[in-house]
Amino acid sequence: MFVVCGEALMDVYMGESTPTGLRFDARIGGSPLNVAQGLARLARPAAFLSTLSTDAIGERLLASLVAEGVDTSLVLRSDAPSTLSVVSIDATGVPRYDFHGNGAADRQLTPGTLPALPAQTRVLQLGSYALVVEPVGSTLRALAASARARCLIAYDPNVRLNVEPDIDRWRQVVEDMVSLAHLVKVSEEDLALLYPDESPEQVAPRWLKRGAALVVVTRGGAGSSAWTANAHAKAPSKPVKVIDTVGAGDTFQAALLTWLDDHDALAPAALTTLADGQLDALLRFAAQAAAITCSRRGADMPRRCELP
Repeated sequence: MFVVCGEALMDVYMGESTPTGLRFDARIGGSPLNVAQGLARLARPAAFLSTLSTDAIGERLLASLVAEGVDTSLVLRSDAPSTLSVVSIDATGVPRYDFHGNGAADRQLTPGTLPALPAQTRVLQLGSYALVVEPVGSTLRALAASARARCLIAYDPNVRLNVEPDIDRWRQVVEDMVSLAHLVKVSEEDLALLYPDESPEQVAPRWLKRGAALVVVTRGGAGSSAWTANAHAKAPSKPVKVIDTVGAGDTFQAALLTWLDDHDALAPAALTTLADGQLDALLRFAAQAAAITCSRRGADMPRRCELP
């Protein structure tokens, strides 16, 4: 089983003006929730570990998880409100997010309320701003540390400075998580924020020495790269007419995990033995999945039947 931890929210897209205000289109979102639903769509057993509000938005988020076939037995409920992310899209399809989530339900997970991982857990996927806000951040980081010996830890920083503006805080959490994670996927944009004086080619080997077994860097339309201690590959992105890129990175992550599962490589030792050609195939599979998401509005991720 894949257990995905982190925030769940509603992405609220700004629409056209009306005589009395603005039109909005609210879509189910949150990077970890997207990854959980992406895994389920790719026919993988996935559970979501988070706290959802009992408000109308929380009920809708829960209903979506259930409808997608995600195991919700690890979902807790809270009377705190749901997080809203107001999304505006620029002319190239790149989103800007403005988060409204202080004190929200998805930040309320504590060591005292943390559910036990199911015995069949093979992968623990963590990421995004849930790792840097409290009390959920320290709770999930401790969970990763305790689970590292029994399952593969996967991590995607998904840096959001409009949630936590202190880049030093982000940098410290990322470095801590890199020492715990076996698989780290990060965008080139995030690396530029975290380490403006280093290239991905400098950061990846350092992270491998710190503890990661596989580092993947996505570069948008410029493709992606992957490194292990013994192999390296670059792959192009899949050409597509971009509607928007919301959820593309989450789709890429779900597809990475799916390919590794398909090829019996969901173990730290197996990651280190991947050859250049296998890394290339991994990146191309994930890029194809991400391209499908980019061709549709919102985080509308592909199903297994849409991929080779």
